[in-house]
Amino acid sequence: MGRMRVAPGSAGSAGSAGPAGGGEWARHWRYARLPGLELLRARYVGHEFPRHTHGGYVLGAVTAGVEAVGLPGGTECAGPGSVVMINPEVPHTARAGRPDGWAYATLYPSAELVAEVAAESGDTGRDRGTVGFRRVLVHDPEAGRLITEVHRAAEQDDPLAADTLLRVVLARLLRDHGGPLPERVPRGAGARNAERARLLLEERMTAPPTLEELAAELGTGTFALLRAFRQRYGMPPHAWLTDRRVRRARALLAAGARPAEAAAAAGFTDQSHLTRHFTRIVGVPPAAYRRAHAH
Repeated sequence: MGRMRVAPGSAGSAGSAGPAGGGEWARHWRYARLPGLELLRARYVGHEFPRHTHGGYVLGAVTAGVEAVGLPGGTECAGPGSVVMINPEVPHTARAGRPDGWAYATLYPSAELVAEVAAESGDTGRDRGTVGFRRVLVHDPEAGRLITEVHRAAEQDDPLAADTLLRVVLARLLRDHGGPLPERVPRGAGARNAERARLLLEERMTAPPTLEELAAELGTGTFALLRAFRQRYGMPPHAWLTDRRVRRARALLAAGARPAEAAAAAGFTDQSHLTRHFTRIVGVPPAAYRRAHAH
């Protein structure tokens, strides 16, 4: 079993969670005046995010309750005043850390945006590689306040304030917790097979091979491939494929595709299949995501 740590402030009261009172609610959207950023503000009680990854970064400020974040090294529990920082492609889960759930404001800045701020701030050793965050969970009420203020400014259609606050909080977190991410170069036959398997699954997303077919094509055994893939990507091939299909559907929905179209293009059997997995991973249904993101 992994370790369990509760950040300072996690024992605080739930307080006022949001516009829907004691129930679950979520708004996942994109503010057109801030390119390279998505926003989520939500309260969850029974919802559990399965293991998944993001192409960009995750910066979540817990405002009430406790969020339990499952990571490769164990589980971190974040309460009010905590900021969760997850680097690109890091597999993780999320669920309530206590019965009354949790509320948070989350920013999803793109890798390009974070690199831009890192280059401007100059305090993160960016010349030595891709910048990222050395810690997953910190107790930083001021950074949490800035994240919620980015949301408030965007919701009030104040692009100057939103952009300023976004760059201030990114620079603060990069200064205090940033550094170069280690390069992940495949080493050994197992790691190389896992990389080749990932490429094949990406190419055949709508008609993927079985595990046995995939292993045969790579000239390895099924259990050896499964073990290598999990070690490399933090989840088995079928879960990784579902995660990537949801990512593709997100991009299509944001571009204006209808859920049924996105489902077919991403390899889901039908719209209900997409809706089930999309809602679990993203936190809102695909139709709601499309309405909030399409231009």
